Amino acid sequence: MAYFLFIDESGQDHKDSPYEVLTGIAIKDSTLWNLIRAIQEAEIRHFGIRYSQGTRELKGKKLLKKKAFAHAAMLPPIPGEERTLLAKSCLENGPAAGKREMAALAQAKLAYVKEVFEICARHECRVFASIVADKEHCDHNAEYLRKDYSYLFERFFYFLEDVDSSASGIVVFDELEKSKSHILLGQMDRYFKLTAKGRRRAEQIIPEPFFVHSDLTTGIQVADLAAYIISWGFRTKNLTEPRREELGVFVDTISRLRHQAERSVEGIKGFKIRSFGVIKDLRSGKQAGRG
Repeated sequence: MAYFLFIDESGQDHKDSPYEVLTGIAIKDSTLWNLIRAIQEAEIRHFGIRYSQGTRELKGKKLLKKKAFAHAAMLPPIPGEERTLLAKSCLENGPAAGKREMAALAQAKLAYVKEVFEICARHECRVFASIVADKEHCDHNAEYLRKDYSYLFERFFYFLEDVDSSASGIVVFDELEKSKSHILLGQMDRYFKLTAKGRRRAEQIIPEPFFVHSDLTTGIQVADLAAYIISWGFRTKNLTEPRREELGVFVDTISRLRHQAERSVEGIKGFKIRSFGVIKDLRSGKQAGRG
């Protein structure tokens, strides 16, 4: 048995996003193809064609931007079959599309994203996230694996342990610039070979990841949607940036896909560790002046 962990990110450019988020979605190997088919069928059902054909991408910043919600609200909900035909017409006509077509496409985008995570729930997927709460301390020693990655791998490892001690984890990243991919590979190699925690987690997580094109890989597209929603909509007491309230229904759905592990931590038994971790400081203890 194996689980694929498809990983993508949001806010790493430090521009408009309120939080930098690294997100992974775990999908069981035996259900992966059925999930992919279900999501692709939903794409055609909502848009009338493959929205992702050509240069368009099924990304959070395209499907869930504020303009999409504004356009969707221009008209009352359009019945499903009619909405699909109008959405298809909007995609095909582009700037020549009318108000009804634009509203239909926007409503189709929101309905599609909602169904994507309903499909994930039916296939028992689990979502993991590392959320960086402090933009001031995002610098870290490039020789070592960033804390957001190590936290994500920690929680994925706990999930694998809870599922089956013989289950393997396969990590899949959105393809980076080649030099950045080499840096990440080196960091992961050192983490899984040279640290005690890394060696322990390598017993179930395969240390060498795969890199794929996001526009061609359904699992990465789902991770991108989740990362965007978490950055803009998921909040705790430690995440105080304003949230986009219109994303609430998506946040609720994704929150139900979290995994919660219980471990003994510093002598405390039954310590609850949720698959969403908030990181206040990416720096090592030495960089932060703690040693």
